[in-house]
Amino acid sequence: MASPGIPIDAGSLMAVVLTGILYGFSLLMFMGTMWSLTYKQHVQNISRPIVIVAIMLFLLSTAHIVVCIIRADDALIKYRDTFPGGPGAFFADVTQETYVIKYALYVLQTLLADGVVIYRCYVVCQSVRAIILPSVLWCSVVVTGVHAVYGVSQSKSTTSIFAQELGTWVMAFLASTIVTNALSSGLLAYRIWTIERSVARTRAGRKGSTMPIVRVLVDAAVLYSVALLTALICFLFSNNGDYVMVDMVMPIISIAFYMVLIRIAINRNHEYLSTIRMITATEQGDLEQHPMKPLQVHISQFTRSDSTSAYGIETEHQPSGRSPPWASSKERRTSGLSVR
Repeated sequence: MASPGIPIDAGSLMAVVLTGILYGFSLLMFMGTMWSLTYKQHVQNISRPIVIVAIMLFLLSTAHIVVCIIRADDALIKYRDTFPGGPGAFFADVTQETYVIKYALYVLQTLLADGVVIYRCYVVCQSVRAIILPSVLWCSVVVTGVHAVYGVSQSKSTTSIFAQELGTWVMAFLASTIVTNALSSGLLAYRIWTIERSVARTRAGRKGSTMPIVRVLVDAAVLYSVALLTALICFLFSNNGDYVMVDMVMPIISIAFYMVLIRIAINRNHEYLSTIRMITATEQGDLEQHPMKPLQVHISQFTRSDSTSAYGIETEHQPSGRSPPWASSKERRTSGLSVR
């Protein structure tokens, strides 16, 4: 029975093109992410786990686009005239090795991305209780994803991905992923927002520094959730558009992850520059409030003569006896020192 919507061969070809475009964007954002994480940073200050996750997401996305290109080449060129049913039947055949590998890569990248979001929640909330429910949901993603990939690998060539024995696990996987991502991202954004509110009054009218991060977190969660929800709706109606959306979700996961990291790096650099400007302005204000005044140092002038004593103090009686060495000539010494 033919599935509604676009033909499966046309949908698969469209998926390769759109996925390639999104992969190009994710490649550029990966380069920006690595630059933002390592630029002018000491080795000990670089977050190695985040760098490793970014590299793993990039490798999984690269492997996925390579598999998609290989599938398109096999269906449209290599086995176009020899495979029973033509390219459409090849794309729909769930027993193909490239088909299983593609969905295994998708499950791995989904687990990695959802795990990172849960880890962020733990770091920000500093509480294990805050991530209990997201962790349980993540475990459900693991179970449903592994079972779905295993079911695909054990299916017959005549089995459709929309068949009940496979469809149930695939729908459970997509639904679990949507709930896990939405809940974790919502908790993370709410926690950052509450922290921002609690410290806002100490900034003396300055704008919140973490609100841009909250907005990017929400945007990334909405982007990812909308793509997953569209894939789930297509799957519920057994529409071939599901092939397009599932392939597009792979680079979207990487893009959503990279955009948050880049926003955090931009915010960090902005805070650093703002701190430098604030310190400079404070120092200038102190100089204006307490300007440096000229410092003058005077050395008293003194006169020595036969009728006066030292330091210019006159005496009424000059002691008799031998005259001092300087009595024959008057010496006047005057010194002044001014430091400005």
